[in-house]
Amino acid sequence: MSHDQNFKNLILDYPHQALRFFAAEEAGGIDQATSILPVRQEQLQERLGERFRELDVPLLVEWPDGRREAMLFVVEEESDPRRFSIHRLAHYCLDLAELLDLTRVVPVVIFLRGTGAPRALALGGDRHEYLRFRYLACELASLPAEPYLHSDNLVARLNLPNMAYPAARKPEIFAQAWRGLLSLEPEPERQAKYLDFIDIYAALDDNERRVFQAHYPDEVHAMSTFAERFTERGLKQGLQQGLEQGLQQGEAAVLIRQMERKFGALSEAQRRRIETADAETLLTWSERILVAQSPEEVLR
Repeated sequence: MSHDQNFKNLILDYPHQALRFFAAEEAGGIDQATSILPVRQEQLQERLGERFRELDVPLLVEWPDGRREAMLFVVEEESDPRRFSIHRLAHYCLDLAELLDLTRVVPVVIFLRGTGAPRALALGGDRHEYLRFRYLACELASLPAEPYLHSDNLVARLNLPNMAYPAARKPEIFAQAWRGLLSLEPEPERQAKYLDFIDIYAALDDNERRVFQAHYPDEVHAMSTFAERFTERGLKQGLQQGLEQGLQQGEAAVLIRQMERKFGALSEAQRRRIETADAETLLTWSERILVAQSPEEVLR
């Protein structure tokens, strides 16, 4: 399980809500009219070369009406604070500021567990301090869950299991996270995706699951209904895809046989093109074979 990827998905799927939750101090001016775009990692690799230090999610925030200058949020998730390097983060922020010609850069670090990482970096001599760097820290494990139990911020609700609460309340926390997911996310695919997220980070044991089932029957029923509906939908989609794939393979096999009877053995590359073509292309080629004088004319 990759915590980095879990949180990267969460931030990319819900960037506005993620910044309002993880970087509340700097996200006050961000609303739904604001454009938030991830900076592509491959672009950074190409332009920064050896200086490139891949972290989680750089997000460029722009105000279309021009009322504010663009701002870059550099968001990193750390499941183990011992792996965190403030020097690496400072380097990366300076690289991005130079590359994108920005001075409004906000580094944000999400600590999943524990603390102890340095919060500031100061460089200087005997008389002056010449560089000071710090970042916004979101320590999920020490953040009280209580104020977020009924939040309309989906990112906050999904992270309830990662926050601080009495151990005996874990089934309740799980229920509130699940209620938030159902009420705030309408798409079934994302509901399934983030039900897994909640389940992973809640990590209910057998006894806690029994408590959840006993005290939250409505949620248990909703989860069961959702699972059945989503599974049935997935099976139908799988059957349809399988049927389409089977028809495509059959059409490709017929076309190969017709072409080899007319033109002789095909090359490996020609066979591969036919076997990987879509149904519409196969239909076009099947019509061309009637008048074509070579395989190249059919596949042009």
